[in-house]
Amino acid sequence: MNVFRLAGDMTHLLSIMVLLLKIHSMKSCAGISLKTQELYVLVFATRYLDMFTNYFSFYNTVMKIIFLVTSFTIVWYMRYHKVVRQTYDRDQDTFRHHLLILPCLLLALLINPRFTVREVFWTFSLYLEAVAILPQLVLLQRSRNIDNLTGNYVFFLGAYRALYLFNWIYRYMAEKPQLRWIPWISGFVQTALYADFFYYYIQSWRRREKLQLPA
Repeated sequence: MNVFRLAGDMTHLLSIMVLLLKIHSMKSCAGISLKTQELYVLVFATRYLDMFTNYFSFYNTVMKIIFLVTSFTIVWYMRYHKVVRQTYDRDQDTFRHHLLILPCLLLALLINPRFTVREVFWTFSLYLEAVAILPQLVLLQRSRNIDNLTGNYVFFLGAYRALYLFNWIYRYMAEKPQLRWIPWISGFVQTALYADFFYYYIQSWRRREKLQLPA
């Protein structure tokens, strides 16, 4: 494992901790898209099917369990917690996220490393993760109240994928060169979707202003 992979995993974990801190301590999920969180549940559930058949390392297994448990926990809080669910911006979070699922599945059936159930689902998870942030970004554009924890959550979530791009570049240069077009292109698309958010996040941080995205 190289430093970029570790930094990416830790940044991803930090983003989840920030979100859970907001939900648990503030008893609020205002500004958080349930649609995006549900897509992440589907991403992790389909990506980690090999957890029951293949063992890579203790670290790998623990991280998979953490991402699965925390993603389900976040959705449970937003759907069923008697206080938190009342703060959900249902009227603003209207992105039709189900329309993202079928195209990603069809693409995974057509373009995959090997046509097996596990490989198709793994590929599907990469395609879906690339666009899963869209409902969240749309919600932030509609919202006029982006608190610091929500902004930090999205920033760390985007930074994790950007660090993974450096991880792939490092592995290509330091290890035996292998063309990994599917994770490369998916990761690039996912990072590119954050570009606008990164710009306004950094601008608000430099000016010490409240984060606002253009409508």
